[in-house]
Amino acid sequence: MLISEIAEKSGVSIHTLRYYEKIGLLNTVKRNISGRRIYSTSDLEWLVWIKRLKSTGMPLADMKAFAKYRTQGDCTLKQRQNMLSEHGEKLKTEIERLQQELSIVDYKVSEYSKKMLELE
Repeated sequence: MLISEIAEKSGVSIHTLRYYEKIGLLNTVKRNISGRRIYSTSDLEWLVWIKRLKSTGMPLADMKAFAKYRTQGDCTLKQRQNMLSEHGEKLKTEIERLQQELSIVDYKVSEYSKKMLELE
C-alpha cells in the first residue's frame, strides 16, 4: 500500500505517518525502488494498535519503547507484557477516578432536578 492508501485505511494522516516513521514508532516501512513508502498489512495492523495505545493515553515515549521491543521480536515478550500490565493498572486507576467524578456530576444533576421541581 502506498502512503495515501494506508492513511485512508488507518484513519491516520499522511503527515502523522511520516512523523511516526521519523520518531521510530513505525519502523518497518519499506521503500520501493523509486523511494516511495510501501506499507504492508502488518504495518496497518500496527497502526491500529498505535491508535489504540494512543486512545488509552499511553505516553509517546512508552509507545516508542513498546515499538522498539516489538521490532526486537519474541525475546521481548515479557517486557511488552509488563508494559501493558503497568499501563492497564494506570487505566484502572483513571477509570475509578473518572467514575467518582461522574458520581459527583450525577449527584449535582439530581440536586438541580429536585430544586427545579421545588420552584414549580
